[in-house]
Amino acid sequence: MNYSDWVSTHGQKHQTIMSRLTHLSDSEVIEYFRFENMVKNEPNFCPLYSKNKKCHDIEILNCYLCACPNFRFDDKGLYKKDGKTVFSKCSINSKDGSTFESDDSVHQDCSECIVPHDERNIKSIFSRDWIDIVIKKSQFIPKY
Repeated sequence: MNYSDWVSTHGQKHQTIMSRLTHLSDSEVIEYFRFENMVKNEPNFCPLYSKNKKCHDIEILNCYLCACPNFRFDDKGLYKKDGKTVFSKCSINSKDGSTFESDDSVHQDCSECIVPHDERNIKSIFSRDWIDIVIKKSQFIPKY
């Protein structure tokens, strides 16, 4: 599955969950997306849930912004740099982000960055419409 397809599929999962949470306040919605609750109540949201494994080693991991709105990706490549195709990058150049390179490609490595999983960050850009945050902010166009 390419990234575009993943974002579209994930967005649909997100919308399904949100349709059941209309009775909750914004703060309660954000709390609902905490890792421990999602593992228990939404086991199909993430493949890591079946292993009870977090994608980032932080105490309070929030899964609301699983697809980071600062992540830029193009399956065909964003641009060329030093003869390599850059497929992904961080739009905010997070100090905790890095890149990994092969002979002909460069990809963003977000494994040490917790920006999208930090509840303070989520609250600062929160919208009940995940697409509004992740897709419109990142200028990503999904295949809905």
